[in-house]
Amino acid sequence: MKRSKMFIRVIVLLVCISDINAQDWPQYLGPNRNGVSPQKGILRSWPEKGPQVLWTVNVGVGFGGPVIKEGKVYLLDRDDKVGDKLRCFDLASGKEIWNFGYDAPGSVMFPGSRSVPALDGSRIYTCGPYGNLYCIDINTHKPVWNKNIWTDFGGGQIPRWAITQCPLVYGDLLIVASQAPRAGVVAYEKLTGKVKWATPSLGPVGYVSPSIVRVAGESNIVMITASAGRGETAKGGKVVGIDPLTGKKLWEYINWQCSIPVPCAVDATGGKVLITGGYQAGAAMIRIEKKADGSFGVKELYKNPDFGAHTQPPVMYNGHFYAQYSTNERKDGMVCMSVDGKVKWKTGRFPLFDKGGSVLADGLLLCTDGRSTLYLIEPDPSGFKPIASAELLREGGTGSENDQLASKVGGLTQNWAALALADGKLLIRDQSRLLCVKVAR
Repeated sequence: MKRSKMFIRVIVLLVCISDINAQDWPQYLGPNRNGVSPQKGILRSWPEKGPQVLWTVNVGVGFGGPVIKEGKVYLLDRDDKVGDKLRCFDLASGKEIWNFGYDAPGSVMFPGSRSVPALDGSRIYTCGPYGNLYCIDINTHKPVWNKNIWTDFGGGQIPRWAITQCPLVYGDLLIVASQAPRAGVVAYEKLTGKVKWATPSLGPVGYVSPSIVRVAGESNIVMITASAGRGETAKGGKVVGIDPLTGKKLWEYINWQCSIPVPCAVDATGGKVLITGGYQAGAAMIRIEKKADGSFGVKELYKNPDFGAHTQPPVMYNGHFYAQYSTNERKDGMVCMSVDGKVKWKTGRFPLFDKGGSVLADGLLLCTDGRSTLYLIEPDPSGFKPIASAELLREGGTGSENDQLASKVGGLTQNWAALALADGKLLIRDQSRLLCVKVAR
C-alpha cells in the first residue's frame, strides 16, 4: 500500500513537470511556483531610455498578473461594475485574440482584479475576487465548469479585501484555499469540478494561495492562516501541511502570527519552509521531518522580525532570500537574508521597493518596485547591486475617489502585480496597462 501511494506521487510529479514547456509561464510565480524562470540570455545592459517595450494594452484597475502558454498571454481582468473577464492576447503583438466574461459586480478597498490563473493542457483555471472559480477551454473559449469557492462552503459577507486565490494544479486536482466557514483548502477534480476533498476551516480568513514544499521526497500542500491582532498581542495564526491527494492534515506550526497574511510559503529545500509576512510578522524558518512511524515533526529554526514580505514571497538564490519588505509599519525596501536567518543588507527608502514583483532568470533579478520602476539587479549578499533601471509604469490611483485608506497606502502607484516571463519577454502591469518588455536576446 505504501509503495502504491509513493508510486502515485512520483507519477503525479513527473506529469506536472512534463506538462510544462520550459518557455511557458503557466501559473502564479512561474513553472515551479517559486519566481524562478529557465530563461537564458538576459540582457546585461539597457538603452538609456530603458528596455524596448514591444507593446502595451489597456486593462482595468487591479493586481491580477498574467500567465503565458505557447505564444499566448492570459489575464483575468476586471470591471467592478460588470464582473470578471478572461482575456487572451498574442505574445508577439499584444493583439487581443478572444475573451470570456461573466457577471460578478462589486467593489472593495483596493478594487479590481486580484489573482493569477493556472494553465493546464487545453484548460485555464481562474478565480475572481468574489470566489468565482472557472475552468475554461482555451480552444473553444467556453467554460467547462464553474463553482464558487466562498458561497459553496457557507461564506457570507466577502472578506475585507476580497478573495485572492491563485489556483494550483496538482496532478488530476485543482487546489484553492476557500477559507469559508465549512472549508479551509479544497481540491476539485480538474476535469469536472467535482470536490475530491476539503479540509475543515483552518482559521481566520487571509489572502494566501496554497504552495507546495517537498518533505522527505513527498509533496506537502502548505497553507497559512491569519491571526487575530498584530505584533506581540496577535494569536490564533498557523501554518498547516496537507497531503495533496487526500486533504489529510500532516503537521501544524502555531507560532506564526500575521493578521493579514498574503505571501505563500517558500520551499527552502531539505524539509525547510520559510514563512513571511507584513504587519510586524517578519519571517520564520521551520523544518519538517517525517518520522519512522509516518508522523511529522515541526521544529522552529528561527524567527527574524527584520526580514519579511508584504504581498509576494521572497525569491531564493544561492542560499539567500531576496524580498521587498515595505509594510504599513516599516520601509526596509529590498532586503537580503541568508538561509540561516542573517540579514545581509537592505535598501531602505533609497531606493524604496514596495510590494513589487520579482523574477529570477539567468542569475539576475528582474523587479518592479511596486511604483514606477523596473530594475535589473545582480543578487549578491555583499550588497545591493543594481545593473539597470527604467521608469516604465504609470500612476493609476485606487479606482475610487472615496477610498481614503487605499489612497494613503501606496498612493497613486499601487503597481503590485506578479510578473511573467517567457520567450525573452517580461510582462508587467500598472493600474491601467499591461506591458510586454524585451529583456533577453
